[in-house]
Amino acid sequence: MPRAASAIFSLSLLLLLTGPAGAQPAGTMTFAAHVTLATRWLDPADTDAEITPFMIFYALHDALVKPMPGGLNTPSLAESWTMSSDGRTWEFVLRKGPRFHNGEPVTAEDVKFSFERYKGAASPILKEPWPDFMTFYGTSASGAAWIVPKKYVEKVGDDGFKKAPVGAGPYKFVSFTPGVELVLEAFDGYWRKTPSVKRLILRSIPDESTRAAALKRGEVDVVYFLNGPIAEDVRRTPGLTLTAMRTNGVLWLMFPEQWTPGSPWADRRVRLAVSHAIDRQAINEAESLGFSGPTGNIVPRHQEFALAIDAHAYDPRRAKALLAEAGYPNGFDGGDFTPFPPYTGMGEAIVNYLAAAGVKLRIRTMERAALLTA
Repeated sequence: MPRAASAIFSLSLLLLLTGPAGAQPAGTMTFAAHVTLATRWLDPADTDAEITPFMIFYALHDALVKPMPGGLNTPSLAESWTMSSDGRTWEFVLRKGPRFHNGEPVTAEDVKFSFERYKGAASPILKEPWPDFMTFYGTSASGAAWIVPKKYVEKVGDDGFKKAPVGAGPYKFVSFTPGVELVLEAFDGYWRKTPSVKRLILRSIPDESTRAAALKRGEVDVVYFLNGPIAEDVRRTPGLTLTAMRTNGVLWLMFPEQWTPGSPWADRRVRLAVSHAIDRQAINEAESLGFSGPTGNIVPRHQEFALAIDAHAYDPRRAKALLAEAGYPNGFDGGDFTPFPPYTGMGEAIVNYLAAAGVKLRIRTMERAALLTA
C-alpha cells in the first residue's frame, strides 16, 4: 500500500478505505497516531471534549447521524429525522438492517440506552430539549449519537465493554494494548459496504520524528500530524505523499485566571496585548507549511451561524502599548503555559512571541490525558 503522511487529519479517512460492493477485504494498513491511545476512547459514552477519539469511533462504531464528506449531519443508522415546530422534539427513523459485530440488530432500545448512558463532555447540555440539539448530537461535539448494544453492555459491564467493545461500524475489535496499538478487522456485515482493507492497526507514536522515521522505514503506511522541517522533509522524500486537509479543529489561548481578581489576565487589555503579540501567519508557515487558516473565532467558520471573525493583526508595538496602559510597562511573569499535546512547537513559538512583548512564561508539557484531567 502506498505510504502517506497527513499534516491534518480527516475524519473521513477510515470510511474512504471502502471498495466496490462484493470485493473481499485484503491486506493490512498501519496508521501511526500522534497521541497515546486511551482505553476510554473505545467507548462513546466517555467522549472527551475533543475530536481525537472519533478516529476510533468511525472505524469501530456507528452513529444515528454523523459528519461525513457529504454533509455535517449525514444519515447513518437513522435514515431520516424530523424536528417539531418548536425545536424541542426530534424523531428519528431507524434504518432497517444494520447489525452489531456480535450479530444482534441495532434497535431503538439500543439508541435510547446509548443516549441515556452517555456521560461525556456534552452530556449536561443534552439533558433538556433545545433547538440546537443536533449541533451537539449529530456532530463530533459529543458521542451521544454513537450506538452501543444494550444487552451486551449490561452483560459485561462498562469495564468489560472497554476490554472487548462491540460496535456497529465497518471494523470490529480484535485486540488493544493501551498506549501501544489497537487492532481492528473488517466487518463483512457492515450495512453501508464492507471495507476493502481487511486489517486496520492504529499505533501510538506520540513523538513526531519517530512517526516520520517509521514511515520512511515502511513500518507504517500512514502517519498523522507532521509539522515544520519534518513535514518538509517528508514532502521531499520520493515515494511519500504529504497531504493537507482542513478539519473543524481550532486552536486558541485560554486564560483560566482571567476571572481571578488581581491577576494580570483579568485585564482585557493584557489579553488583547497577547493577541497582538503573536504572528499567527508566521507560525502557520513554520508549523504547518501554510496549510492552516488563521482565524479570530474559536468556532469553525463552516459551522452554522458561526461569525467569520478575522484574527487580530500582528502588532508588537501595539502589544507593548496595551501592557503599559494596563500597568505593566516592563511586562510581568505570566506563570506556566501548557500547550495542548502534541502542539508543543506552536506553544514554544507563542512563548517566544510573548517574551518579546514582555510577558514571561514557562512551558509545562503534559500528556493529553493528564492535561484534560487537570
